[in-house]
Amino acid sequence: ASGTTGLLMIAEQFAKPENRPERSVVFLFVTAEEQGLLGSAYYAQDPVFPPNQTVANINIDGLPTYGEMKDLTITGYGQSELDNYAMEEAKKQGRYVIPDPDPGKGYFFRSDHFSFAKIGIPALYASGSYEHMTKGVEFIADKTQEYLIVKYHQPQDNYEPEAWDLKGIALDATLLLKVGYRLANEEYFPQWKNGSEFKAKRDEDMGLKKD
Repeated sequence: ASGTTGLLMIAEQFAKPENRPERSVVFLFVTAEEQGLLGSAYYAQDPVFPPNQTVANINIDGLPTYGEMKDLTITGYGQSELDNYAMEEAKKQGRYVIPDPDPGKGYFFRSDHFSFAKIGIPALYASGSYEHMTKGVEFIADKTQEYLIVKYHQPQDNYEPEAWDLKGIALDATLLLKVGYRLANEEYFPQWKNGSEFKAKRDEDMGLKKD
């Protein structure tokens, strides 16, 4: 629900006539992520636009429901130049960027952006998840642990309007909106970084020479 809220907020801004972008923008709500990324995998097999004409994928999964976050955690940090886009916007918000502090859980390979990465499209998966803007790191650690034990993949994981602080969702959505708007109005195609396992596919599709 939190990710859907953020995505709808961004889509609403792009839909305004004064914000009409130069490039096409697709807002995609995919299903069956937990069953093996089935929805995003289906799109990747039959995309609306060819992968070599798709500039980037911004993945919005869960966004913070505990208020504004001081960090911006990038899952898969170091994979592509999209890190730089996110870092610039995070700095404007007075936030810092960190890689996923628990990479052993393999979140980069378990969310929908992975379907796009496999066909060469650079992907950004980022949200505040480590340090609350005023309540600190331990507050979020306790809340995260509680969520994983009580609600994660369970019927209790519901929208809770009285308990949620939507300011965190709004802050992340604003950042991702600005990243998306920049990508939608420039001519550059962000690249995978050297060493990324997804770079060869992108280079091949883009007709780039190998190093």
